[in-house]
Amino acid sequence: MADEKTPPAAPAADAKPAAKAPKKEKPPALEDKPFTEFIQQHFLPSLEAALKDKGMGDVTLSFAQQPLTVFGITDGEAYWQVKGQWLGDSRQFTIAFTKDSISSPKLFYLADGGSEPSTIEQFMGDERKITLDLMVLYTLQRLNGQKWLVRN
Repeated sequence: MADEKTPPAAPAADAKPAAKAPKKEKPPALEDKPFTEFIQQHFLPSLEAALKDKGMGDVTLSFAQQPLTVFGITDGEAYWQVKGQWLGDSRQFTIAFTKDSISSPKLFYLADGGSEPSTIEQFMGDERKITLDLMVLYTLQRLNGQKWLVRN
């Protein structure tokens, strides 16, 4: 009879699998940071860099809480606002946040030739998830809609 070798015994089925390493916690998303910190440390620098890439090197961005500066509006309530000015302050745009949150309803208004803004528009109203990249993109798209970034 031929020598038959028995296969080595398989490890016991009831052996416990190796303990899983604890999951590393993800750092919070930029958008989850406190509102003023997000705007000052992330949105303003990103927007300024994007505008400079489009050739607007003289743009000045600011972030302050103040009443809307639109012709005919006498609301008096202070809103957090990102304001951009360039060409010797003859062109300006403003993004106003109705609450202290990037996901709150936002307003957009602008003026050219040193005049006072007269029209308020909804800004990013259809977006469910607001991200830094989307905020910068929408701002650039809106300014390009005015032909302030690129001429046709």
